[in-house]
Amino acid sequence: MSDTIHIIRCLKDNYAFLIANPETRTATLIDAPEAGPVLDALSREGLTLGAVLLSHHHWDHVDGLPALLQAHPAPVYGNSNDAARLPALDHAFVPGDSLLGGRCQVIDAPGHTLGQVAFHFPALKALFSADSLMTHGCGRLFEGTPEDMFATVGRFDALPGDTRLYSGHDYAQANLDFAARFAPDPAALSARRNELAQLAAQGAPTTGTTLASERLVNPYLRTHLPEVAQAAELPGATALQVFAEIRKRKDNA
Repeated sequence: MSDTIHIIRCLKDNYAFLIANPETRTATLIDAPEAGPVLDALSREGLTLGAVLLSHHHWDHVDGLPALLQAHPAPVYGNSNDAARLPALDHAFVPGDSLLGGRCQVIDAPGHTLGQVAFHFPALKALFSADSLMTHGCGRLFEGTPEDMFATVGRFDALPGDTRLYSGHDYAQANLDFAARFAPDPAALSARRNELAQLAAQGAPTTGTTLASERLVNPYLRTHLPEVAQAAELPGATALQVFAEIRKRKDNA
């Protein structure tokens, strides 16, 4: 039996993720925005917390940790390059490391913050990208540069198309509305709009799209295309220049 991914809504629009092993009944948690919903999920699924992986230091990804660890003591993993800003770590890694017996690969993902990382689980075809590449968009550049985020997105874009993208917030609708300005694939845009309406009616999560589908609508994965440069009023510009312009416009949207 393969591991199962549980998507947990937290706070106003955050996601946390539990990767559950059905044989050991233990789970790995990706980020801890708040304790209550995660504790509820652990109880509902009959799981014990086995490890916590932190993507970056922002409060809405770590503030639930103390209460979680009080109820479910577990080792905490985080980026050694950002250890001074993260909660106390039991295991400090560096980007490029393999974790959890090789099941998880740490990908350097600066841009949103300088110390952010993403977690790739190849066997699950899953990328937990937090606030870097997001469903139909990418995170705000609080610390990094456009060059940082462009390189981060490029690392993700090298993964197989059937990799599912699990981002740290539910911004899918707003991101798609913005993405529509920059020449997305028309059929993919229409299909995704319909799907988001259905998910909203069901109260279902919007994250978990494939990289292949994101490549059709997410402008930050399409900045190399002439039609995207034209839509950004930068015909002939480099992919990086188009990327930076689109991200700047999103800041002011």
